[in-house]
Amino acid sequence: MTLEFMQNYWWLLASVLGGLLVFLLFVQGGQSMLLSSRDNATRELIVNSMGRKWELTFTTLVVFGGAMFASFPLFYSTSFGGAYWLWMLILFSFILQAVSYEYRNKKGNIYGTRTYDIFLFINGCVGCILLGVAVSMFFFGAHFTVSKGNLLDSASPVISTWAPTHGFEAIFNWKNLILGVAILFLARTQACLYMMNYICDDARFFDDLKRRTLINGGIFVVFFLWFMTMLLTATGYDVLTLNFVIVRVEDEPFKYFHSYLSQWFSLAVLLLGVAGVLYGIGRSAFGRHYTRGIWWSGIGTILVVCSLFWVAGYGDTAFYPSLDDPMSSLTINNSSSSYFTLQVMTYVSLLIPFVAAYIWYVWRSMDIDKLTSAQLEKTDHKY
Repeated sequence: MTLEFMQNYWWLLASVLGGLLVFLLFVQGGQSMLLSSRDNATRELIVNSMGRKWELTFTTLVVFGGAMFASFPLFYSTSFGGAYWLWMLILFSFILQAVSYEYRNKKGNIYGTRTYDIFLFINGCVGCILLGVAVSMFFFGAHFTVSKGNLLDSASPVISTWAPTHGFEAIFNWKNLILGVAILFLARTQACLYMMNYICDDARFFDDLKRRTLINGGIFVVFFLWFMTMLLTATGYDVLTLNFVIVRVEDEPFKYFHSYLSQWFSLAVLLLGVAGVLYGIGRSAFGRHYTRGIWWSGIGTILVVCSLFWVAGYGDTAFYPSLDDPMSSLTINNSSSSYFTLQVMTYVSLLIPFVAAYIWYVWRSMDIDKLTSAQLEKTDHKY
């Protein structure tokens, strides 16, 4: 195994984790619909269907961060350490989620369930939008510089220097917000699809989910097409990296459009993913009683996210462009761990299929019995 092979391999694993994370954001999407629910029974169904999966989203986010820390530590220190306020807002929103599911229906709750529903709503909206902002910087860049020589400066051994606003500027960049809004409405759409599959209740609630699927799915398609248009027409960096050092950076118009043309596998996966998402949404919204749309849409989402990661990282491309100093841009070649570290991690990654099989088994065991209002009235374990 060469160093280049392992760098590509770990970027592949990171892309899969990123795709799984975006798919699992349907939990946040469901939470974002709590305040618009028409009655308490509906809110209870939404909270308890989402509550049985919320740990998976948070765990996947942590695993994604851990994988990036171990395989691409320069990216981890630059983004997670530099865009401080962006990631802290994401973290605090997920803390609100954990607290809300723990205490929402707990005895002695002096704040009432409404307060925790508002917290869940905040996490649903803020989590999706800001994660979209963080991913959008893979293409539209960020304000940072990297100087590895600073590591020898005992007074200030800081490799990456960020803009003084430390991530706030990325949140208010309208290009980044386009992807954030697209992910929010994708998550809301997939929450509807998941509840159509998991909640076995009255026909009125099912028809309401179909209506929401059509509305949220339509808004998602508009914003996703807007983002893809910006991406395919954007000017990117053509980068040459040797021995962990960038030796040449040139602006290339339509960079990502050219990357899709040169990486036929990325284009094929993108088209398959888009087709899966559209089929899942369309069949669920217009079909008489179709309940498997979440799987078409979910798999399609994972494929689309993977293709975006591939055109950002593979080839002569910077997956984290610097707007202040193009030579500071990050590639999978100049930001990865050493050969030894990647080699050890590659052997450990052989356990991934067993972990995936366990997750599938637990998911199936949890969903084998559909959720109903009557079931919630009989159980003491409610969120």
